[in-house]
Amino acid sequence: MRRIAAKFVPRLLSNDQQDHQVQVCTELQKAIRHDPNFLSRVITGDESWLYDYGPETKQQSLQRKTPSCLLLKKTCQVHSNIKSMLIIFFDVRGIVHKEFVPPGQTVNGKFYCEVLRRLRENVRRKQPEMWKNGNWLLHHDNAPAHTSLVVQEFLTKNNVTTVPHPAYSPDLPPCDFYVFPKMKLRFNGRRFASIEEVQAESQQILNTLTPADFSECFQKWQNRWDRCIQAQGDCFEGDNGN
Repeated sequence: MRRIAAKFVPRLLSNDQQDHQVQVCTELQKAIRHDPNFLSRVITGDESWLYDYGPETKQQSLQRKTPSCLLLKKTCQVHSNIKSMLIIFFDVRGIVHKEFVPPGQTVNGKFYCEVLRRLRENVRRKQPEMWKNGNWLLHHDNAPAHTSLVVQEFLTKNNVTTVPHPAYSPDLPPCDFYVFPKMKLRFNGRRFASIEEVQAESQQILNTLTPADFSECFQKWQNRWDRCIQAQGDCFEGDNGN
């Protein structure tokens, strides 16, 4: 026997919520078996805050020391008002649409509809074959702005089919487990003097992502469906050292 610390999870899921996670991941697996090109038709997206400073992670701040040296100390960082919200949509090939939310603008249903209009225009320009066939699929999480009535009406009116996504599942959205962590890791330990600098650095980081990165992201997404089913719908991030 040994003592271990509890793992923090975003939310303790009910049995019904866990069952729904398994159900959605099983449906996505069936979609892959029915259509091997399923993932190549999906455009996934989300939004996240980017701040002027993020403290280094423990791994980033490791230093060699002798037994006589004092232990390093780190303080908790309080986020400042220098921040910018990035909305990004991408598919297996790369970024389809991205934009920074204007300062003071709330991402509500009305604003999100405008974002989706700009996304559709970029699909038309960047993925003309998918646009012509009308077979592209939208994946986003269940944030209130994404599930609002005005957004649902917009999607129905424009014949946009969405990929199912279970509620309270931070282990599953590609933005949350791949793109945003990659960006924020590059932000850690650095300071920026203005929102413009935050946005410029974000753009530089996104420019370094290659088609191979996005392909890897979608492959990991598919692998996470398996892990979710194996975990019976429970949070699996951090299990087995991952």
